[in-house]
Amino acid sequence: MTVRPALPSDVPALADLAALTFPLACPPGSTAEDQRAFVDAVLSPERFASYLAAPDRAVLVADDGPVLIGYTMLVFSTPTDPEVVAALTLEPTVELSKCYVHPDHHGAGLAHALMASSLDVARTRGAAGIWLGVNQQNARARAFYERSGFAVVGTKHFTVGTRVEDDYVLERPL
Repeated sequence: MTVRPALPSDVPALADLAALTFPLACPPGSTAEDQRAFVDAVLSPERFASYLAAPDRAVLVADDGPVLIGYTMLVFSTPTDPEVVAALTLEPTVELSKCYVHPDHHGAGLAHALMASSLDVARTRGAAGIWLGVNQQNARARAFYERSGFAVVGTKHFTVGTRVEDDYVLERPL
């Protein structure tokens, strides 16, 4: 298994992996229709191509030979969501916008490898802290993030399709 920066040639597989993994992090009340709308709007091949080209983003992938099995996305811009701004305590900060692992590879340490590489990239780019949002009902993800040094510092809302979900805002120093 290798963690590396995503390449333009990874875009189709990255979008497929995102479409598979995003619904796994959604709360039970989230509908398949709302999940598809989010995937189409935010996790399409066209969007991933734009993320890879954006200077304020870093997309890392984990591969097992030719197959992508996990990814993260960092966003290096000042948060604009007032709920996030009010919660954060560290500047400059970077958002861990995405952190997903193929379900066939859960429990194999892949998420830890992706997290370590993401933290290294954030440090290299000069961030003092890193933050993320996680659905309040996603206990598994929250436990992983807390084991990775994150702590809840606030709450925010997150829209999936037509539903507004409640997220925790977590932050950790770098």
